Amino acid sequence: MEWFQTLLSGVNDFLYTYILIGLLAVSGIWFTLRTGAVQFRLLPEALRVLGEKKRDGRDISSFQALMISTASRVGTGNIAGVATAIAAATAVGGYGAVF
Repeated sequence: MEWFQTLLSGVNDFLYTYILIGLLAVSGIWFTLRTGAVQFRLLPEALRVLGEKKRDGRDISSFQALMISTASRVGTGNIAGVATAIAAATAVGGYGAVF
């Protein structure tokens, strides 16, 4: 069983150091070209919309909506990360993984 773990570790190291970096770079360039560099082309419009004020007292601004979305994603990631660290504390990183 030790040889199998060594084999998987070698394949994992190769894929995550050479193949994955290349695939991420190529796919990023491909999507940039296919979408017409939308992330750069529409950046001024995104910043303009982000700075819009509320129309009346009952709605939320674009900035408030962005912050709510960001907070929910970051908060969920933190909760899941701590839960994973606690569940796998003895197998992966010890009890210090929580802190």
